[in-house]
Amino acid sequence: MSSIAVVVSFLLLALLPWLLYRLYRACRRANRVDWGHAWVNLLDGLIRLFCYRYHRLNLIGLRLPRRGPAIVVANHVSGLDPLLLLASARRPLRFVIAREEYERFGLTWLFRAVGCIPVDREKKPEQALREALRCLRAGEVVALFPHGRIHLDSDPPRRIKAGAIRLSQITGAPIIPHRISGIRGAGGVVGGVLLRSRARIRASSPIYPEEWGRDQLHTLVQAILDGDEDRESVAI
Repeated sequence: MSSIAVVVSFLLLALLPWLLYRLYRACRRANRVDWGHAWVNLLDGLIRLFCYRYHRLNLIGLRLPRRGPAIVVANHVSGLDPLLLLASARRPLRFVIAREEYERFGLTWLFRAVGCIPVDREKKPEQALREALRCLRAGEVVALFPHGRIHLDSDPPRRIKAGAIRLSQITGAPIIPHRISGIRGAGGVVGGVLLRSRARIRASSPIYPEEWGRDQLHTLVQAILDGDEDRESVAI
């Protein structure tokens, strides 16, 4: 190895602690939610830096009540979507996710730390429903993707699942729909995270279940998530 390479390697090693310290400070400054664990708070800051700096997420806050239960729903276009919602929220979000995702190798500890609710769609899905109801009754915010899996506007129409509507009608918690767009790696889990995007979230006003019938509420939420303004106006 040449002397120049040795010097460069030494400088890089010497700079590494300083760079890590700068990243640590940046994550602390970016953190907006207290998750109850210092390291999760740092992760919260890192997610916000990643979404706003790298993916150029528009500066929008999820329209969450300052306290009390709420149900956040959004269309699902890539693996980046949960990070975008987390980065836009000023309260912890309890995501309902498929058990196979929850048990993905090396990630279960993280999903458990941020309070994700695993749902087994083949066996005992009611367990996840009961846990989500418990969270809402405790005044927490539950988040889910009603399409059930990644679904693009170009795909054949897919009817959203009724879980969010059912939770809302049982607890009285408002549903707050959001539409995600501008994802370069749309359609993929890893590509959506790695490929730089101009991510956009469009927030809608909270929808309170007592103001709508079940079918009308379903139609309205579906229209917002699908970006179908004509159907949305009909539902209203």
